[in-house]
Amino acid sequence: MSTAILTGPPVPGSPLEGDLRSLGFDVRIASGPDETAELLAAVPGAERVAVVDPRFVGHVHALRLGLTDPRFPAAAVTGAVTAQPAARGALLTALRAAAETTARDTAPAAEPGSSDERGVSLADRAAEALDAEGVSAHRPELGSLVATVPGDPQARNEARQAVAAVDDEDVRLRSAVKARDGFFTTFCISPYSRYIARWCARRGLTPNQVTTASLITALIAAGCAATGDRWGFVAAGVLLLFSFVLDCTDGQLARYSLQYSTMGAWLDATFDRAKEYAYYAGLALGAARGGDDVWALALGAMVLQTCRHVVDFSFNEANHDAVSNTSPTAALSDKLDSVGWTVWVRRMIVLPIGERWAMIAVLTAVTTPRIVFYALLVGCAFAAAYTTAGRVLRSLTRKARRTDRAARALADLADSGALAESLAAVFAKAARGLPGIAPLAIAVAGGAAVVTAAAVADFGSWWPVAAAALYAATSGFAVARPLKGALDWLVPPVFRATEYGVILLLAARSEVNGALPAAFGLVAAVAYHHYDTVYRIRGGTGAPPAWLVRTIGGHEGRTLVVAVLAAVLASDATAFTVALTASAVAVALVVLVESIRFWVSSGAPAVHDEGEPA
Repeated sequence: MSTAILTGPPVPGSPLEGDLRSLGFDVRIASGPDETAELLAAVPGAERVAVVDPRFVGHVHALRLGLTDPRFPAAAVTGAVTAQPAARGALLTALRAAAETTARDTAPAAEPGSSDERGVSLADRAAEALDAEGVSAHRPELGSLVATVPGDPQARNEARQAVAAVDDEDVRLRSAVKARDGFFTTFCISPYSRYIARWCARRGLTPNQVTTASLITALIAAGCAATGDRWGFVAAGVLLLFSFVLDCTDGQLARYSLQYSTMGAWLDATFDRAKEYAYYAGLALGAARGGDDVWALALGAMVLQTCRHVVDFSFNEANHDAVSNTSPTAALSDKLDSVGWTVWVRRMIVLPIGERWAMIAVLTAVTTPRIVFYALLVGCAFAAAYTTAGRVLRSLTRKARRTDRAARALADLADSGALAESLAAVFAKAARGLPGIAPLAIAVAGGAAVVTAAAVADFGSWWPVAAAALYAATSGFAVARPLKGALDWLVPPVFRATEYGVILLLAARSEVNGALPAAFGLVAAVAYHHYDTVYRIRGGTGAPPAWLVRTIGGHEGRTLVVAVLAAVLASDATAFTVALTASAVAVALVVLVESIRFWVSSGAPAVHDEGEPA
C-alpha cells in the first residue's frame, strides 16, 4: 500500500484523487502544510508516501513515472514528490522545513498553504529541500506529457487542453520500447511485442512470469532440436524466435508498468544465458543423433560468446566513474552515430542478441547444427574483434584516472582464488615498480603458456600441469596491485579465455566419449558464476562472498585442477569424463544455491537491466 497526501482541499472537477487511487495510492487530504507533515509522519514506515499539490494538472502516466518507479528512493514531478521507506525521514525533514518557509512566505493571493511568494507549491519546495538532506529526487523525462500546477483558472484551462491534446497511453506504449536496440529487435519484434506487453499488464502478469515463459519456450525449443530430425529443427527455430519475442516483452512490460526489481534484472540476464546454452546443447545432441559430433563447436561458441561479454562488462566497469573519460575514438564514434545508416550497421555487426538469435533460428530450420555453429563462431569472432579493438583504442587515447571503485570491480571480475590471492600478497611489493602494461602482459603470458601446453602436449602429459602452476603464479602477479592501468580491464577477459580454453582443449584432446559434454556443463556452471558476479556488481551489492570464490577454486585453481585430472586419469577411458561431470555438478550446486539465496533475500534496490551490450 502507498499513501498520497494532498496538501489542501481538492479542486472541484479535478480527476486527481481518482488518478492517484488508480496508481495504488490511499489518498488523504490535509488542511495545510502543518497537517501535511503530521499525516506524513503518521503513515506506517514501510509504506511509500507522496505529497501532491491538489491543483496538479497532468497526465496519469506523468504521475506514474514520478510517483511509482521502484528504482529511486525519492522522485518528483512538478506538483508532486514521493519517497520510499529509505528516504521517508529525509522527506519528512524536508517537508517540515518547506512548510515553515511556505507559511512565512505565502503569497497573499494564493490558496492557504499551497504556494510561497514565488508561486512554488509545497510539494515542489519539499523536493528542493530534499537536496539539502542529501537525497536527490529523481525527475523523470516527461517529453510531451504534462505535469504542472496552474496558478489561476485560465492557466488551469490551458493545462487541461494540453493534457487532452496528448494521448498518454500512446506515449506510455512507445516508451515501453528500449531506446537503444538492435535492427532486428527494433523493426521486426518491438512493433508488436509492446502490444503483447500491454496485454500482459492488463491481465496482471508480471515481467518475471513472462521471463519464465521465455525460458520454458527456449527449453522446449532445445528439446525439439535434440530430436535430430528436420521437423524438430524447424520447430526449434520457430520456438526460439517466439522465446525471443517473450524476452523482449518482459522488458517492455517492466517499462510499461514500472515493475522493476533487482531479481527481475537478474532473472532476465541469467535466463538469457540459460536459454542460449541449453539451445546449444540441444543442437549438439540433435547433431549426435545424426552421427555428427559438434560438441567442441558448441563449447567453442559458448566460450567465445561469454568471453566477449566479459570484455564488455570489464570495460564498462573500468570506466563507470572514470574522470575525464573522453578520447578521439569516442568522439569519432559519437560522430558516426549522428549518421543514420551507420548507427544500424554498427549495431548489426556486433551481432546483438536479436540478430544472433534470428540467425540461429533460421539456420537451424534450413541447415544443420554444424553450419549453425560455424556461423556463430565466425560472426561472434568478428564482433568480438570489432568491439575489443574499439575499446582498446578508446583506452589508449583517453586521458582518464580510474577510481578505487573501478579497480575493486575489476578485481572482483578477475575471480581470483586463494592461490592467486596468496601469491598476489607475496608479489605486491615487486609489482609496484612495474610499468602500466605489466598486469595485462603477465596475464597474457601465463594464459598463453597453459593454453599452448593443453593444445600441443599429449593428453595425459604433465606439461599442462606445470603450465597451469605457472599460470597460477602469473595470475597472482597480474592482480598484485590495483587494476587502474589503461588496459587493465582486459585482465579478467584473459583469465576467462584461459580457463574456458584449457577445459575445452583438454576435453577435446582426451578423445573420450562424453568428455566434451561434461566440459560443456562445467564451463556453463562457471560462466553462470561469472555472470552472477557481474549482476551483483551492477546491482550495487558487491561481488559474491570470498568463501564462495575460494570454495569453487577461483579461475587459477579450477584450471590447475582440470589439468591435474587430465594427467592423473588419462589411462582410464571414463574416469576423466566422470571427474569433469562431478566438478560441473559440484560447482553448479554451490553457485546456484548461494546465488538463489542472495537474490531472494538481498533486498537490493530495484534496477532494470537494458539488455546485454552486444
